[in-house]
This record gives sequence, C-alpha cells and structure tokens, in this order.
Amino acid sequence: MTRQQDSSHPVNLSTRRQEAIKLSTTAEPLRTLGSTNPFSNHLWIYNYFIVKRGLPNNKFEKKSEMLKGKRVIVTGASTGIGEQIAYHLARMGSHLLITARTEAQLQQVVAQCLELGAASARYINGSMEDMKFAQAVVKKAEELWGSLDMLILNHIGKSYFNYFDWDIRHVQKLMDINFLSYVTMTISALPMLKNSGGSIVVVSSMAGKIGFPFTVTYSATKFALHGFFSSLRQEFVMQNTNVSITLCILGLINTESAMKAVSGRFTSPPAPKEECALEIIKGGALRQREVYYRYMDTKIFTVLRDWAPEFIDYLIRKNYNMDNLKQD
Repeated sequence: MTRQQDSSHPVNLSTRRQEAIKLSTTAEPLRTLGSTNPFSNHLWIYNYFIVKRGLPNNKFEKKSEMLKGKRVIVTGASTGIGEQIAYHLARMGSHLLITARTEAQLQQVVAQCLELGAASARYINGSMEDMKFAQAVVKKAEELWGSLDMLILNHIGKSYFNYFDWDIRHVQKLMDINFLSYVTMTISALPMLKNSGGSIVVVSSMAGKIGFPFTVTYSATKFALHGFFSSLRQEFVMQNTNVSITLCILGLINTESAMKAVSGRFTSPPAPKEECALEIIKGGALRQREVYYRYMDTKIFTVLRDWAPEFIDYLIRKNYNMDNLKQD
C-alpha cells in the first residue's frame, strides 16, 4: 500500500555545533586507553584522526538545500537510524519513499515527515526477504517520480547476539535480507540513478570490516556488502558511470533493537542515532567513499587492524561482559 499527504511547511535545517578540538603536543590525551599506552609511539596517528575529524566540514552546511526536492528511497525506515534519516530528509524538503515491514509504524513516520516539511512522503510495506518486494519498491519510485536521486539501503533482518548456533537456515535468511535484497534494489534502481547522476548509500557496520564475536551471521552479510559495493564502485569508475557509492561504517548506535540485543553484554557506550543519521545523509550528499561514525571509535580500529590484528581483537573482546553470554 502507498499513501501520500500534502504539506507546505517550510524547510528548517538546524545548524550543527562546530567541533573545537585542541591538539596536545604530548601523549596526555591517550592516557584513558591505559597506563601502558600502545599508541604512545604513534601519536601522529591520533593527531591525524583528531585533526581530520575536528576540522569543520562546511560543505554540507553551506548547501543546506542541496537535498531539497531530491527523490530518495529509505529502507528500514520505521524505526531507528532509518526513521531518523527520513526525518532529516523531510526537514531538507526531499521527496521520500520509505519502506519497512510494519505498516502502522510507517504511517506514523510519513505523517511526521510531512509535518517536518517533506516535499512528499509515501510508504510501501513488506519484507525484504522477498526479492520481488525489493524490486517493487524501486518500481513504485519510478511510477511516482520517473527518476531517483538517492537510494539509502538501511534495512536488516532480525538476528541474535550470542555464540553462533550453526543454523544454516538463519544464515540463508539473513543473507537474503541483509545482502541479496541490497543487490536486487541496486540493480533495479541503477537505470534511474545513472540518468540522474545519483547516489547509493549503504548502511553497514564495523562488523563488515573487522570480525566481531557473537555476530557471526550478521558480520558475514556486512562483509559481503563491502565486497560487492567496493568492487562495483571500481567498475563504475572504469565505465565512467556517474553514480556514487557511499559505505557507512557504524559503531554501536542507540537504536531500540541494538540496545535490546546488547543489554548487559556489551560495555562500550552507544552513539546517538539522530547524529548518526545526519552523518549518513551528509556522506551520501557529498558523494564520499566511506562514512565512519563515530569516527574515532571506528576508523582507528580499521586502520590498526592490519598492523596489530591480535591486539585489536583483544581490545574488542574486552568490551564484552562474558557473564551474560550463554555457551551451548
């Protein structure tokens, strides 16, 4: 089902507070990592990432209307990060087609998007386990708009946070939802994206860059996304295809589903979904290769992974409360 309401509310894009970070000439900022600091001889790494993250990125703020009137599909938009992405785009005046499984929640999100100033907002509900539905979402966008400017792939299937249970049916189901439906939607949307010079935004995870325990199947699907879309980006460049691909590498975000899954089991603090959603949109709009959020919590791990893999694995394991994990 699809539904639309009209809105004439003005677009209000809040200005983010600029970060002000002062660098120290010593390793003092790193003491929080422990009394024996593994990075003490590589302070330039720390400074490089802080400088890069601390420099205000005004490209997006200066073009606050760069997404006004743009036609955007957002998947997994009934809750969590996807819902917040929809709200940010609504404030920017975009045309939205959102999708998820639960119709009642989608109706509420559409209504809120229109109140926030979306040029238009519609929904289509269904399961991404069905590749015909994945194709139908793109077909609906074509019927509505005739073209597409941005495809934001954010949906995931339900999984568990514990030791791998050896259930091949769960592996197949999650691969269908978390990977194959992304590929299916990309294939279906590519003709429109080529015509508009559009963007593909893939919401992924640190678990798609580094192996994390207790997310074996989920991690496998995210690694698959990185392999597919990184290779596809290479081919786009070789073929002069004017479609950008942005991979978003996220840490733990405070969505309801994530907090429920890791409750009492994972000790690292989560990042806010509202800011995360805005960073994803900015990355797609600026046609960045990758978005890391939070930057220091994710980027430095992926860089050091190849230098000290066993040490990185150790740091990751230290974030788990083993008393609350059951082993069969």
